[in-house]
Amino acid sequence: MTRMQLLYLVVPLAPLVGAIVAGLFGWAIGRRAAHWITILLMIVSTLAAGAVFLDVLDGNTWNGAVYTWLASGNVRFEIGFLIDRLSATMMLVVTFVSLMVHIYTIGYMADDPGYQRFFSYISLFTFSMLMLVSANNFLQLFFGWEAVGLVSYLLIGFWFTRPTAIYASLKAFLVNRVGDFGFLLGIALVLMYFGTLHYEPVFATAKTLAGNTIEIIPGAAWSLMTVICLLLFVGAMGKSAQFPLHVWLPDSMEGPTPISALIHAATMVTAGIFMVARMSPLFELSDTALSVVMVVGAITAFFMALIATVVYDIKRVIAYSTLSQLGYMTVALGASAYSVGIFHLVTHAFFKAVLFLGAGSVIIALHHEQDMRRMGGLRKYLPITYVTMLIGALANAGLPPFAGFFSKDTIIEAVHASQVPGAGFAYLATLFGVLVGGFYSFRLIFYTFHGRERFNDPHHPDVKELEAERAAAAKLEAAHDDHGHDKQLHDDHVHNDHGHAPHESPAVVTVPLILLAIPSVCAGWVIGTFLYGNYFGDSIYFSPQHPVMEELAQHFHGVVPMILHGLTALPFWFALAGLAAAWYLYIARPELPRVLRRRAGVLVTILTEKYGFDRFNDWFFAGGARLVGGGLWKGGDVAVIDGVIVNGSARAVGWVAAVIRYLQSGYIYHYAFAMIIGMLVLLTMIFIG
Repeated sequence: MTRMQLLYLVVPLAPLVGAIVAGLFGWAIGRRAAHWITILLMIVSTLAAGAVFLDVLDGNTWNGAVYTWLASGNVRFEIGFLIDRLSATMMLVVTFVSLMVHIYTIGYMADDPGYQRFFSYISLFTFSMLMLVSANNFLQLFFGWEAVGLVSYLLIGFWFTRPTAIYASLKAFLVNRVGDFGFLLGIALVLMYFGTLHYEPVFATAKTLAGNTIEIIPGAAWSLMTVICLLLFVGAMGKSAQFPLHVWLPDSMEGPTPISALIHAATMVTAGIFMVARMSPLFELSDTALSVVMVVGAITAFFMALIATVVYDIKRVIAYSTLSQLGYMTVALGASAYSVGIFHLVTHAFFKAVLFLGAGSVIIALHHEQDMRRMGGLRKYLPITYVTMLIGALANAGLPPFAGFFSKDTIIEAVHASQVPGAGFAYLATLFGVLVGGFYSFRLIFYTFHGRERFNDPHHPDVKELEAERAAAAKLEAAHDDHGHDKQLHDDHVHNDHGHAPHESPAVVTVPLILLAIPSVCAGWVIGTFLYGNYFGDSIYFSPQHPVMEELAQHFHGVVPMILHGLTALPFWFALAGLAAAWYLYIARPELPRVLRRRAGVLVTILTEKYGFDRFNDWFFAGGARLVGGGLWKGGDVAVIDGVIVNGSARAVGWVAAVIRYLQSGYIYHYAFAMIIGMLVLLTMIFIG
């Protein structure tokens, strides 16, 4: 094994060792040792990922097996690595963001009794994601895919004494199982038709099977590649929270804030984006699959952004922003601009991590208050948090020269250049999504950091509205608590101490914010090399039938010309209009949002109800499951098992015993009479015979 091959192993295994030590021996080594060990091993992993990245930039790639897990006939199920520019880029981003989250966790989770367990979980999550992005075969991809789903379930439900956290973790787990079922079927079709699970032979022979069809319904022939790609994309819809499998991600905000940054910035939710980009040799063979990918992404990008305009929970605003940004990435994939989707994945990882971790800093300062109606005027108390979150908001809104501008504008241009069916709808959705994105990004900034201080003002109309909502929710919860338990609706609300002014978070919180804010500004400046310098090489395949990247390259003349052109383009003015609208509503006329909210009526209700998806799922799927379960209980358990088998057999035994007891009376003359009757019957049969 060469030195570089050893580093390939070090990148994922270092976090795994940290997870094992903190998880199994955390009780013995204590809190400080748990965080020091996991953070030092994350530093080792990050440095190793950096060394691998530099080595790959020098042209050194590797594709090989580590060991064979199982052999069945001619099929080998192996654990192996594919180290190229796509995987090396993902490894570097994942390890860096994860390291920042590890450091940040020291400050955020300082008083939590599950301190060691939390560090174990986030290290294990990082290991799972690294195994996913470095896989060279579908088996290891599926292992990493399921592992991040499992650990995310543990992390979202980390505060397991809270009913809402348990509900959110179960919801995330079940929704992802729906996507993973399609993903597994897609992998099964790959194995069935290609006879292998390794990427290289599958990608090499995909064109030869491009004309093959498959009959899912007898008599209806479907393109094999279309079916495989759509099934794989169903998995991506679950992991990357695309419509209609998006419902789990906002509720996952019930987990601690560091998890929001880790899961929703650079890791789990981007797994689907990475997977589709990795599978580009397959997706390029199906225009139908690309069209579905693009339309689904466009719906997610625009309609999820609208919900962020009416949400008050600071973390959920950022969560719906994440849904929208994931929609943009998915749109890029559907336009065959895979490298643009990955570019937005990278830039988004930095500025979204800043926003989530900055929100956590605000929550710490306000004693675990998350509702923006109890914020306001915080910029003078939290100057570092304010500046870093402002940078994140500028990048999220896509304003130049921040990182999000380069990737988001390029996505819009790619969709505009695409000829795939649905591109026109996707272009309008992404364009108007910029307007909404500019509004909700600065609604968060202005409502949280500017204006009147509401955290110590119980008479403010917003605070009164919030308290009325919480009182109603508490009353409803008490009414549904059949056992009289003291259920806690939201742990993040219960320790507010409004007698003390907020103050800036400690260095373990602010330093990661600063380090993530830097690439949020300048990460987009490498766009020329990343997109138009053949950066990905053979890692991503572009079909000649989809020359979107070639058209984009013809119109790119450098970073500065792109910024200058961006200042005259529609997306910039749309984002600026969104910013201006947020300023007018939350700075110039702060009383106006309440008036508009009342007058908007049904429109606001639709958005606050999240288009009714949660209610429908609770009624149809959860309610249907309860109905089926109740029917099986009453019809199967009560009627058949208890009624027929258990009670029925007891009644039958009782009836037989009641009959037989007349023959077992204990009187001799009864028995003599029975013998005489028996003899008569026997003699009669003999004479007749």
